[in-house]
Amino acid sequence: MEKAIIKKIAQELDSGFDCYYNSKTDEIVAIPNFSQFSDEEDFKEAFSDSLEKVEKHKTDFIKIETLESFESFKIMELFVEQISDQNLKAELENILENKKPFLNFKNKVDHSDFRQNWFEFKQKELEKRVENELERGKPAHNKAL
Repeated sequence: MEKAIIKKIAQELDSGFDCYYNSKTDEIVAIPNFSQFSDEEDFKEAFSDSLEKVEKHKTDFIKIETLESFESFKIMELFVEQISDQNLKAELENILENKKPFLNFKNKVDHSDFRQNWFEFKQKELEKRVENELERGKPAHNKAL
């Protein structure tokens, strides 16, 4: 599996897009996760070309969905575990145990020396997940679009 493809899919997931990967053509179709839309008609209209393409060739596509919040939370926990700065580590552990962990974690990390480390760590974790999903190779027709 090409690293560039895995990287691209991981970036799309991080942006809130579900990805459909066509292993025959190496095509990636990225469609925003439906949960971000309140109106199904608007969603279908805005992404009709992409949805149609996936529907037409669904046996060729592998669907890789955006992370569930518990999966994103797990990545944050893994990141915190490997931080060398004990003060920041303690602060982040505290943030993860309290209300609004995602927002507060982002704010804390964004204003720390570990911001770039976080982006790289998260990207690597997403790439691992993408690689596992692609190896499992579930065609999209096994899942609702």
